[in-house]
Amino acid sequence: MGESPDKNHYARLNQGEENEMEIFGYKTQGWRRVLCIAGYILSCGALLLLFYWKPEWDVWANCIRCSLEEADIVLLRTTDEFQVYSSKRVRWISVSALIKSKLDDPATAEEDSIFSRAITKPSLQVKSIKVQKIRYIWDICAKQFQKIGALEDDYTCSAIHAKFGSGLTCYEQNVRRLVCGPNSIDVPVIPLWKLLIKEVLNPFYVFQLFSVCLWFADDYMEYAIAIIIMSLLSIFLTVYELRQQSVKLHRMVESHNNIMVTVYRNKEGFQEVESDYLVPGDMLVLKEGKTLLPCDAILISGQCIVNESMLTGESIPVTKIHLPKADNVKPWRMHLAEDYKKHVLFCGTEVIQTKADDTGIVKAVVLRTGFNTAKGDLVRSILYPKPMNFKLYRDALRFLMCIAAFAGIGMIYTVCVFALSGEEAGEVVKKTLDVVTIAVPPALPAALTTGIIYTQRRLKKKGIFCISPQRINMSGQLNLICFDKTGTLTEDGLDLWGLLPSERNCFQDIYRFPAEHSLPWGPVFKAMLVCHSLIVLEGKIQGDPLDVKMFEATNWVIDDFSGHHTEGQESTCTTVVRPGPKASNAPVEGVTILHQFPFSSALQRMSVVAQEIGGEQQVFTKGAPEMVAMLCRAETVPSNFESRLLLYTAQGFRVIGLAGKSLQSGKQSTDLTREEVESDLTFLGLLIMENRLKRETKPVLEELSAACIRSVMVTGDNIQTAITVAKNAGMISPMSRVILVEAKKLPESHSASITWKPLEENKTEEYGSLEHDSQTGGRISLALGSSQYHFAMSGKSYQIVAQHFRHFLPKLLNLLNGTVFARMSPGQKSSLVEEFQKLDYFVGMCGDGANDCGALKVAHAGISLSEQEASVASPFTSRTSSIACVPELIREGRAALVTSFCMFKYMALYSTIQYLGVLLLYWQLNSFGNYQFLFQDLAITTVVGVTMSFTGAYPKLVPYRPPSQLISPPLLLSVVLNILFSLSMQIFGFVMVQEQPWYSKTNIYSACLSVNNHTENSSSIFISGLHNMRDGDYGQEDNGFKSYENTTVWLLSTINCLIVALVFSKGKPFRQAIYTNYVFILVLIVQLGVCLFLVFADIDYLYSKMDLVCTPTSWRISMVIMLAVTLAVSILVEEAVIENRSLWLLLKRTFGYHSKSHYKRLQRVLEQDMAWPPLNETFFSDSVTISVEGNMGGQSNPAFDSNEDAL
Repeated sequence: MGESPDKNHYARLNQGEENEMEIFGYKTQGWRRVLCIAGYILSCGALLLLFYWKPEWDVWANCIRCSLEEADIVLLRTTDEFQVYSSKRVRWISVSALIKSKLDDPATAEEDSIFSRAITKPSLQVKSIKVQKIRYIWDICAKQFQKIGALEDDYTCSAIHAKFGSGLTCYEQNVRRLVCGPNSIDVPVIPLWKLLIKEVLNPFYVFQLFSVCLWFADDYMEYAIAIIIMSLLSIFLTVYELRQQSVKLHRMVESHNNIMVTVYRNKEGFQEVESDYLVPGDMLVLKEGKTLLPCDAILISGQCIVNESMLTGESIPVTKIHLPKADNVKPWRMHLAEDYKKHVLFCGTEVIQTKADDTGIVKAVVLRTGFNTAKGDLVRSILYPKPMNFKLYRDALRFLMCIAAFAGIGMIYTVCVFALSGEEAGEVVKKTLDVVTIAVPPALPAALTTGIIYTQRRLKKKGIFCISPQRINMSGQLNLICFDKTGTLTEDGLDLWGLLPSERNCFQDIYRFPAEHSLPWGPVFKAMLVCHSLIVLEGKIQGDPLDVKMFEATNWVIDDFSGHHTEGQESTCTTVVRPGPKASNAPVEGVTILHQFPFSSALQRMSVVAQEIGGEQQVFTKGAPEMVAMLCRAETVPSNFESRLLLYTAQGFRVIGLAGKSLQSGKQSTDLTREEVESDLTFLGLLIMENRLKRETKPVLEELSAACIRSVMVTGDNIQTAITVAKNAGMISPMSRVILVEAKKLPESHSASITWKPLEENKTEEYGSLEHDSQTGGRISLALGSSQYHFAMSGKSYQIVAQHFRHFLPKLLNLLNGTVFARMSPGQKSSLVEEFQKLDYFVGMCGDGANDCGALKVAHAGISLSEQEASVASPFTSRTSSIACVPELIREGRAALVTSFCMFKYMALYSTIQYLGVLLLYWQLNSFGNYQFLFQDLAITTVVGVTMSFTGAYPKLVPYRPPSQLISPPLLLSVVLNILFSLSMQIFGFVMVQEQPWYSKTNIYSACLSVNNHTENSSSIFISGLHNMRDGDYGQEDNGFKSYENTTVWLLSTINCLIVALVFSKGKPFRQAIYTNYVFILVLIVQLGVCLFLVFADIDYLYSKMDLVCTPTSWRISMVIMLAVTLAVSILVEEAVIENRSLWLLLKRTFGYHSKSHYKRLQRVLEQDMAWPPLNETFFSDSVTISVEGNMGGQSNPAFDSNEDAL
């Protein structure tokens, strides 16, 4: 039964967001519920367990479909490829107790609010559901569930000031708190009993419980007890890990859950309340001193300096300014565009300084509470991670289904054999079910988990921590790594390299750093003094590293206090800078920074209004050189501006443009708009900063390239700087050509254009100056190999291509072509990773955890080089902040993946060997004895399963990956051939032992009577045993298992298990040689020694316990020869056929097999297309566009605003 969309029955929750879900309405029906309860009782809880595993079946069985408005149960289904179901009960929240009189009716109190639209009359209740910690309430007018706990998006800037500027009334606050719930990010520590029950109800452990019950019924108690002990140990270890994670997460969030804050209530004034009581719309008053923010809030008066390292990973103070009182019809976020974050204080961040305006207090309106906040979103991403699709896990289920089908054949065979022989029905059922527990290896999941645990430990020793163990195997398949630049490929810190002043439309001599003499006093020097957002905190200058380096070069100091500067009736916060002890003589006592227009990623610049003490007011602007030059008067910009800029960016320098102007006297700085301040500027010069490559960067990228793992740079920096760093790092070889892809929106049109421009280096006078290919005649036809050219594009071009030229995007990203992506926003980085994944790449992302948060979560394996809380949702975190961790992770991932395959193959063969042996003996109504099963299951397989995973990763990355599919021709052929070898050997031994002259079907002592000289005793034992067997009473001496066939088949199958363990323990090229795993080799030697001892020992007591019988030495030697031949054939086939990569490549070419991966198919198409890439051609799009705005921002960090965009 599936779900079909129905107008009233179905809707979408969080449409367009990352956690989008489909929601279906259901109503519980009494008689269905009664029938289900009866089913629970009659099935002894089996039906209840099935419904626990499949919640949609539970809803379909207990309920009938209805509209969402009538529903008391809702069924949720994720919209991704997994389509995971969950069910939620609809709850009713009563608000009647709050309504004292008709005047208090919410409809009159908040007519335009979701709170009034949700209250049903006359019951005065609100219908709600809670999904992934977020509460949704039923909007009666819109007839849909709406997310609650956040201020509605449709308020304008002026409406926020007007409606919430004087605070909520006590009544409004109470209603909102009751409906929204408490403002807390509450992650309780999960009780142990809950974790235990959840783990025990795992289908694997339920199957083990079934197996154990069967073994107890079959008197196979020793192994049953061993499995119980192993399972309990596995359960307790898992529960311990989960408990530790739960405690860690609880401690991370509890500090923000109970803070005393000051709020302003309408008509009641200031009140001290616990942060739990905050609701969207509350007026929060921020006092002086450090404060942790318990919610997201919009600053509406004053100014704040905030440490957002919890969210961005960067301990750089960020200046927040108040929301303007713009009288605009657009909603506030739409009006402010990307700059809205400059007015928002995020939950979990720390206010380290507040500056009040003329009102004397700093006020903020609560925007979001609880799990709706930036901090809550981060915590939810940990609690509810995005599931990853990996072929290994999907194939594992198919593999187990095949084994189950294989077991089904054995069950039919068993029923036929034992039923025809006249066995009791109970015994037949027991024997039949036994076949299932033999064929399906119960120890397989535990063995696979063991391998991952060992890999996790090895990674931990190398300083790589993992919070998502299932991603380890996935990291073994990575074939493309996206790298952030700043702090990842290059050093975190910036060094001043030079200053290029400009005067009278001409660049002057460059000033190099460090220098013996100080910078001369002048406009450029003043810009370096004041054009920043630095603060003094605890006696230390703090801020953006670029700003710090720039200011320190002046040798001036910032006064360690916040003052007020009065202009007429206006009072503004000021910062004063003065000459330091090492500063050269300056003609002024100091400079006051009167007003700041903070850095904006959309505008790519920042500006300040400053005034020399006793002098005139001036404006200084700093930002991306291209942007700053556009704001300057054309006559002040040098004619060779572009060539000089390219000269430095092409060498990998980070270049900042500086500009300024004098302000007209009499105009107050607070009355000026940003547009007025940043117009008609005078170009002052370029500040050149050096960002060096990390020592490990180039060797690591060379290693990845040699392993055919593609490297891509995704940065917020300038495109020329990014290209040069890519060349210096080895991402782009010296012989390769760089093609700049430029996409632009056409003015006054809905269409866009895209152009491919080759970048050529002119190595004459000015090193690195780049010019377009000057050939005439339209386009240039280049027969370039895919590795001979690389595409570079900006984030703006990427977004336009994604919107207007969707058909070009796969071609641009494919192969080694799309290598440099510059000026990328956090949302665009996430989108790019997803686009690569759509081409069937296995994508890794390595970043410093700042603006890379979203991409780190989206990638198959995200590796954060920061241990800040911002990167806590990243699957992997490296203690060392270099990309050397990337090849380490890939090596260990490959080794873990191969180990998983080895374990699958071994467990499948062990089960099949035992299964075939048992079925052969069933033909004679015989089977293995309990101690025989115990020896194979416990002494052989369990020990091998634990120690096989000890083999470490091979130190070199080879230029191909291990197979990603369990059901692949080489692996399947290996399993099938080894099954045939085992089957052939067992059947051969089974048949040949019956052909021996000493063989007797009734006398199990006939072979050794003459040798042991105890004819009389043996005869009496034989007669007694035979009598007991005929009577069906199996005594201690002979329990019915002893036979020549049993002894032969058991010894052959037991040693065969050791053979396949050795054959399947792969070494090079993904794991170290098998002999390096000393424990495993020692275990195999000891086990083989014990097995050979059992073959040749002939000790009566031992043989009696193990249900073995004496055979002539010649037959024992024959068995050893059979085993030796099987070993030789298995190793020969495995090495000469299965592991022969050249043979498989030849077969692929012979039969014309091609990879089905999207990027491989695209590669074959582009190799035939001589017109690609279309150099110096421009294409125009149709007017139809594809909106990707939702996708671009879906994974972005809400607090992050990349300062790289200014560079």
